[in-house]
Amino acid sequence: MSISLIQSIDHRSCHFSRFRFSAVRSSLLFLPQRAKYRRELEAAVGAVEKACRLCVDVKKSLGSSGGGILEKNDQTPVTVADFGVQALISLELKRMFPSVPLVAEEDSAFIRSNFLADNVLSVVNDKVEPEQKPLTQDDVLEAIDRGGKDAFTFGAKPATYWVLDPIDGTRGFLKGSEALYVVGLALVVDGKITVGVMGCPNWKEDYSDSPCTNEQETISGIPALGIVMAAHVGCGTWSRTLSNKLNSNAAFTDWTRCFVDGRFLVQEAHYCIPDSQTWDSLPLSASLSSTNDHASVGENQVLLLPTCCGSLCKYLMVASGRASVFILRARTKTVIKVWDHAVGIICVLEAGGQVTDWRGNPIDLAADQVERRVIFPSGGVLVSNGNLHNQILKMIPASSSII
Repeated sequence: MSISLIQSIDHRSCHFSRFRFSAVRSSLLFLPQRAKYRRELEAAVGAVEKACRLCVDVKKSLGSSGGGILEKNDQTPVTVADFGVQALISLELKRMFPSVPLVAEEDSAFIRSNFLADNVLSVVNDKVEPEQKPLTQDDVLEAIDRGGKDAFTFGAKPATYWVLDPIDGTRGFLKGSEALYVVGLALVVDGKITVGVMGCPNWKEDYSDSPCTNEQETISGIPALGIVMAAHVGCGTWSRTLSNKLNSNAAFTDWTRCFVDGRFLVQEAHYCIPDSQTWDSLPLSASLSSTNDHASVGENQVLLLPTCCGSLCKYLMVASGRASVFILRARTKTVIKVWDHAVGIICVLEAGGQVTDWRGNPIDLAADQVERRVIFPSGGVLVSNGNLHNQILKMIPASSSII
């Protein structure tokens, strides 16, 4: 759920009143000038919007042939867009914040071994400003590796760094308008997430509880609407239509404040779960069954929203009020990566929700002391609108273990 507002801002603490509403215009006018990480958030919004444009262009170029679609060692798909987005955002961040490290999903070894470097260089250079010097292949490979494994060693002390998922939900990206994918960027300062931006080019304004199956209308081949969501610690979560940035002819769109939904009853909540997990594998299934049919939710049954690709789109659903709960169970053979959660965490928290592990503990981003690439939530991750959080935690047996 989202509303527009601009009045009653405490410029020192970024606290907003919910009682006076009006349209918010300009770039980040919803942020007070003294917001501590205003410059970082502005840079992140600009980088993510540019990256979404790259994704849309690459998707069109892939066409129906499937060319440029490869598979990594973990059997997950990857495209030129994944590497192009990482290079593009890495370059933008290095230019503005050269001393801040980047933790990101990809490295250049894969594109080197598959001879994709020229393809990635081409899509990145296409987004370079006209007054800037064209990039070289070395520039792009170095930018990708700046966020790769072994690029930086942190240690045990609280650290400051960017976290990037270039495309969360590549399978959704490959399905085009039929599924969601997200470009996600977060800033961690002294161990705490302070800024987060998610861009979802396929987001539709009204999903009617079917966010991953509706076809999107297009404007000049660009997916209709889309969304960019931005959060700043203490200043709330905000969103605006992305298509006005992807299509220069589109009208300016206001930023609107985002809030989680207001559901108080577990049975009435709308749920998201990982694509690879079933409702029956989760503790709540002991007392509640699930259905995907909004019109036929029965007694002791909950609505399970259609599967979306990746984790960040589920955080997006909760932060925007489309879903009430996202629950993920940790599994022995699956590593939970920080970039699949960091930006989603701040967007949900600033929208009024709650994110913990299954024991009620905050997600520890520093559990991987050396590289900050992995998190180890006890039991799994629970994301909710806040109202339902403790109720659901009580429904998870203390004996629940990793499967």
